[in-house]
Amino acid sequence: MVKIAASILAADFSDLYKAVRRVEKAADSLHFDIMDGHFVPNITFGPNIVRSLRDKIDLPFEAHLMVDNPQEWVAPFARAGCDLITVHVETSYHLDRLITLIRKEGVKAGVALNPSTSLSQLEHILSRVDLVLPMTVNPGFGAQELLGWVLPKIRSLREIIKEKGLSLEIEVDGGVNQATAKEVAASGATVLVAGTAVFNANDPKEAVFELKRSCDGAFSREKEGVVQWRQRLD
Repeated sequence: MVKIAASILAADFSDLYKAVRRVEKAADSLHFDIMDGHFVPNITFGPNIVRSLRDKIDLPFEAHLMVDNPQEWVAPFARAGCDLITVHVETSYHLDRLITLIRKEGVKAGVALNPSTSLSQLEHILSRVDLVLPMTVNPGFGAQELLGWVLPKIRSLREIIKEKGLSLEIEVDGGVNQATAKEVAASGATVLVAGTAVFNANDPKEAVFELKRSCDGAFSREKEGVVQWRQRLD
């Protein structure tokens, strides 16, 4: 079954804990979109938000660093309680060094690509990461429409992973909702990031279950050998 990562970018920040608790029993992970106003035209939050929830919520935490100088933020987010840290290919000239830095903090490593970034940027790094995140919107803001022309890239990525015999997740972020989830999953995504489709629903918990049901049969995870990331690296 496809996993759902609930993005708190769309949650009610006036009562964030309550908002997250409403999806805790349905979502597979909690997604933190970290934006700095430089790499993307928006500002969100820092490690203290992660830390404030870590001992209260029994879900994997994943930080998606949409920031310049991501190397400066790996340790703060890892030590705040994130189990997975995803960085953008576009933000580092030394991606291998950045992946090494993440792993030294004892957490899983992910790599994200903007919609127009080629998969060729991943050629020499795929075997070193646990997750690849092809963006299906231009990052910076929630509630955008999914860019359908990115779906062939996801299908190509799935085939590359299969050909190389690798076990890693394909996570898709951007425009995921009841209308698009099945097509995204059929393209090869194993984790769907959903924000407004979950937290803006009358019943966020049921919205997560509905997203999962809509993807039933769209993609066989067992055949692709995906991995879990709740347990920290030794």
